[in-house]
Amino acid sequence: MQTWAPVEIPVLPAELGSGPPLRLYDTSTARVRPTAPGPTATMYVCGITPYDATHLGHAATYLAFDLVNRYWRDLGHAVDYVQNITDIDDPLLERAERDQDDWVVLGMRETALFREDMEALRVVPPQHYIGAVEAIPEIVELVGKLLASGAAYRVDDAEYPDVYFDSSVTGRFGYESTYDEETMVRLSRERGGDPDRPGKRHAIDPLLWRMAREGEPSWESDLGAGRPGWHIECAAIALNRLGPQIDLNGGGSDLIFPHHECGAAHAEALTGEHPFARHYTHSGMIGLDGEKMSKSRGNLVFVSKLRSQGVDPNAVRAALISGHYREDRPWTDGLLTEAETRLARWREAVNLDAGPDTAELVANLRLHLADDLDTPRALAAMDAWAASALERRGTDPEAPRTARAAVDALLGIAL
Repeated sequence: MQTWAPVEIPVLPAELGSGPPLRLYDTSTARVRPTAPGPTATMYVCGITPYDATHLGHAATYLAFDLVNRYWRDLGHAVDYVQNITDIDDPLLERAERDQDDWVVLGMRETALFREDMEALRVVPPQHYIGAVEAIPEIVELVGKLLASGAAYRVDDAEYPDVYFDSSVTGRFGYESTYDEETMVRLSRERGGDPDRPGKRHAIDPLLWRMAREGEPSWESDLGAGRPGWHIECAAIALNRLGPQIDLNGGGSDLIFPHHECGAAHAEALTGEHPFARHYTHSGMIGLDGEKMSKSRGNLVFVSKLRSQGVDPNAVRAALISGHYREDRPWTDGLLTEAETRLARWREAVNLDAGPDTAELVANLRLHLADDLDTPRALAAMDAWAASALERRGTDPEAPRTARAAVDALLGIAL
């Protein structure tokens, strides 16, 4: 699938050195730990189900992992970044039916809009942007391997012998989320699972292959005509492009269970590697009027709508990273106003003929980002430099250009 246009990332002067290793919160161990990628860092971030436009909750998630991408690159790592798009799933089919739309056209339209939004927000594109539909052959192959190994089974249903994953096979199911079984059953029921399906070995066993139903799209395969479950899609796409163990598996906190738990279990059952990801990192939810911003609630603020109103996407980016990525936080008009004011000050400062030395600024930006992406403190560091520059405290003619490059390279904000 086509990704969006590449983003040019400035390379900071060598004399400014390098930052400390990136430390990130890992959901599975409930602590902030250093990341330790090799020369190439590997990252898989779960993409959207394209039945609606990109809202600010989506944007906040992808901005968080864009900061990871940028910081690793600043450290000198290459980054192999993979993202999927769930272009076949129940929510997409349900929205198409509700609106009397073609599900393929709906998915293509919203995917195109998502790409435009990511490009406007200056998110570095993934090297591999893979739709579930184009990955069906590799998904079928992996489900076949799970069946052959005994890690998967068919329910005893003469009409619809769907294939499920046996969540007990790895002996570690639940380590990523650390949820108890009661919580997992509840979340499975709330988030598209079917814990009450008769014939399953365990209530939390996730669907791998759904046999064809009348009126639903399906694909012929060795498993029988049908379509893939949600979690196996990401396992297949990640394994086939990044290998059996990756540095980071990311997404919103609503993906902790069942999606990331199940995807990790699928991968580990296939490869024997544990853990599938060295870090499971999750962003918080963006709220509006006291509630999580979500399609089901209909309380969405869309990136595309803000863009159509003439809002600078850099201001949207600055507003979203003004809070810590792991926190559930509200979106308000005031946040955007503050971001616009902040960017105006920064732009005035970097357009001066001279400014204060930038060594401390760059060091502080790196230090704060390395500390679990502490963007509020990183923004404050640039605020302090800009205030000094506007008070004419510096005489370095290179400082404004270096400050501009640092904010671009590390925060993704174009001044």
